[in-house]
Amino acid sequence: MNPISGSVKKSGIPRLISQYIDQDKWEYNIMYTERAGHATTLAAQARDQGYDVVVAVGGDGTINEVGQALIHSDTAMAIMPCGSGNGLARHLGIPVNIRKSIEILNKTIIKDLDYCTINGHPFFCTCGMGFDAFISQKFAEGNKRGPMKYIENVLIEGLRYKPETYTIEDESGRYHYSAYLVSCANASQYGNNAYIAPQASMSDGLLDIIVMEPFDIFDAPQVSFDLLNKTLDKSSKVKTFKAKKAVIRRKAPGPVHFDGDPMMMGTEIEVSVVEKGIKMVCNSETENQIEPNMMQNAMCNLFNDISDMRSSMTHQGRNIIAMNKRLWRKLTR
Repeated sequence: MNPISGSVKKSGIPRLISQYIDQDKWEYNIMYTERAGHATTLAAQARDQGYDVVVAVGGDGTINEVGQALIHSDTAMAIMPCGSGNGLARHLGIPVNIRKSIEILNKTIIKDLDYCTINGHPFFCTCGMGFDAFISQKFAEGNKRGPMKYIENVLIEGLRYKPETYTIEDESGRYHYSAYLVSCANASQYGNNAYIAPQASMSDGLLDIIVMEPFDIFDAPQVSFDLLNKTLDKSSKVKTFKAKKAVIRRKAPGPVHFDGDPMMMGTEIEVSVVEKGIKMVCNSETENQIEPNMMQNAMCNLFNDISDMRSSMTHQGRNIIAMNKRLWRKLTR
């Protein structure tokens, strides 16, 4: 359990576990992380001691640390989602309600799923570079968590971000793009039901590679709506394709993210998929289920307001600032 991940208080979780876990089935211990990387150490100890399941209680960063220790082992990973976005849990249909996530654990449906690597670092949900890595870095540097902070960063920084030039090489050839971001997805979403790769699957042995081409303020409302409506792959501003492995080259080093956590990397980035490399406790129904959340509802409700404002903008620079302020007031009421 990561005591500080996300915006959810965790003091009551041990009581919920004691109350709802099937104690005829499970014998369990609760361990708390104390520093970055500690979850990997604890999960490795549990793996070596023969535990059947290690449950990551936290966000995608905690899940990544736990998963690193469990790849290619007989110990499965489960999730009690308590992060800011919970992208992997949402993709797998794991409820963000702790009691309901314990019910999934009690059913114990274990599947062999894919994981991926970026320059040798394992990730389980998404990785990327460009604007989304830039926002992950800003988010990590801030002292507030949650979807509203994410939206604030997007609104404030988005209009100032300059596209970069990328070369992407995969099994089918080499391609050049000027892009706002390049993402590689094992699962379908960043978190908060923002679907960067609506068709992604963790059991197809393939990465979904997403290239978002440059767009202006007039395109932003539709792109945002598509991201939250699972239709981004149909956008004219987005190219998507699948590959087992890709090498991405850019002109200068900079931030990347994997599972939401930022890291600086160089000009050449190799991303690949490892088939059936980790055992995970999943929802018995299906992966990639939709669970409504605050960010999705807020952004979708604002779509019409943004479109209306678009027609009244006559002096772009001054009115872009006014629009950002108006949106932020609405979101934080």
